[in-house]
Amino acid sequence: MSERKIRYFDNNATTPVAPEVVEAMLPFYTELWGNPSSAYGFGHQVAGHIEAARAKVAALIGAEPREVVFTSCGTESNNTAIHSALMAQPDKRHVVSTMVEHSANLKYCEFLRQRGFEVTYLPVDGGGALDLGRLEAALRPDTALVSVMLANNETGVLFPVAEVAAICRRKGVLCHTDAVQAAGKIPVDVRQLGVDLLSLSAHKLHAPKGIGLLYVKRRTRFQPYLMGGHQEKGRRGGTENVAYMVGFGRAAELALERLAESSRRIGALRDRLEETLLAAVPDTVRNGAKEPRLPNTSSLAFDFVEAEAVLMLLDQLGICASSGSACTTGSLDPSHVLQAMGLSPMRARGSLRFSLGSTTTEEDVDYLLAHLPGIIRRLRAISPLCAAHPDNDRYDVAAARARQAKELTSLANG
Repeated sequence: MSERKIRYFDNNATTPVAPEVVEAMLPFYTELWGNPSSAYGFGHQVAGHIEAARAKVAALIGAEPREVVFTSCGTESNNTAIHSALMAQPDKRHVVSTMVEHSANLKYCEFLRQRGFEVTYLPVDGGGALDLGRLEAALRPDTALVSVMLANNETGVLFPVAEVAAICRRKGVLCHTDAVQAAGKIPVDVRQLGVDLLSLSAHKLHAPKGIGLLYVKRRTRFQPYLMGGHQEKGRRGGTENVAYMVGFGRAAELALERLAESSRRIGALRDRLEETLLAAVPDTVRNGAKEPRLPNTSSLAFDFVEAEAVLMLLDQLGICASSGSACTTGSLDPSHVLQAMGLSPMRARGSLRFSLGSTTTEEDVDYLLAHLPGIIRRLRAISPLCAAHPDNDRYDVAAARARQAKELTSLANG
């Protein structure tokens, strides 16, 4: 029996490792396995490959190689940026961020708040946009850092980070952006953005999980988060993960080469997927502004259904999508991003995110479009949520819940 084909629409969660990346990494498991911090030539040879990789990832974001610190992931990069800004400026104990940041930022800020630091979380409007006047008004003499993501991981909405950074410069405040979802999808240039700190994660652009970077602008005061040896010029202790660094470099090189064509193709597929569903499925709305946003991301709210039930039925067809960030999967709470945008808990729970990538094909989109409208109709027919609709007074909520539970259990059991 042949394996079921996977139709993958969750590229904001992770991406498959590109064959070219695997090929670049293999020698560092079999031939060039030495410790790059060693004093002998074998180690120095390996260290040279790290610096070549550093130059490649620096080129992806328009940075100088010496401004790149390799980390283990985007979460570490985000935590390090906030930690460094506060520790390097001990007289400043205030951070400004937004209500729609990744959990890596929100949870670290909450950790700080519980220890006496102050955090201001800025709201967004119904389209997911930030009020720059409100941001400027939130800055204080003791503000150490403003941290605003470049692209939202759930809606794809882009934030005006260059304008945010300009405000920060005028006020003498450091500016950090979480660009994890942006790199490889849109052009990212730290000089044009004007930020002091920027985070990336390699597994969002066809490199392995477990490697990321933090851009630290020249002459920015920096306090390491992980302390130990002299690795990364003393900015991050720990033996270097050479194969993954090399893989990240190769992935960055490929992303830069293919950016324009990939963005155009994926954007066209995303638009066809989204526009078809909005036209074919009544009571469906887009979450967040249509533009500016990432070309690969579509967040749609399907009224009167639970996203988890939709995802279960899609999974049985080999279709992978999500109800939001992979880092919050398993939570019973509605998406904090969608709630911050003003969505009701019911609508937020009926929202799905489709994030396309370089491996997404026209056939994949056709397959999803052939099945999803029918799934939504089927679930609405048995959904107690339809009782909330003014035209649906015929629904018996208790009976509908019982029918839905029975049918979903039957489906789950095959």
